[in-house]
Amino acid sequence: ETFLDPAKFTEELTSKLRDYKLPGIDVDAVVASQRKNVEALVKASRAAFEGTQAVAKRQAEILQETMNQTAKSFGTLAEAGSPPEVAAKQAELAKEAFEKALGNMRELAEMVTKAQQGAIDTMSGRISQSLDEIKQMALKMKEPYATEKQPTAEEKQPPAKGKHPSAEGAPA
Repeated sequence: ETFLDPAKFTEELTSKLRDYKLPGIDVDAVVASQRKNVEALVKASRAAFEGTQAVAKRQAEILQETMNQTAKSFGTLAEAGSPPEVAAKQAELAKEAFEKALGNMRELAEMVTKAQQGAIDTMSGRISQSLDEIKQMALKMKEPYATEKQPTAEEKQPPAKGKHPSAEGAPA
């Protein structure tokens, strides 16, 4: 329940991050970013769910249409007359049913694709924004360290073997 409620999620995350007291971490920026992630996930989940509902509704409509058409076809066949006329009518009805079924399958596939694409677009857009936010947070964390005195190349090198750093300036 907390996971899909951005307000509760934000509250818990803020509390936990503040407990850690991490230096250089902008807790509010991290929480805001994560809140946006949860909101995007909720939006994508909602879009996928609504898409699934629309497909299920359309499938029920198609089933009803098919049942009505089947009943109508039986009536048409009963009135067809001679065996050759019945066979011709059966072939015609079968062709119409097949074409209708292909159209329905195409329609349902397009509905599913559209629903999935909406969810994917929401998540991929948020992932891109999130990566930009992480980059900005990392650059802000780097700023305090950039102003500190950095060691020179000489200071970084270890002392020569056998020499003690305090013995360099002493007379031999």
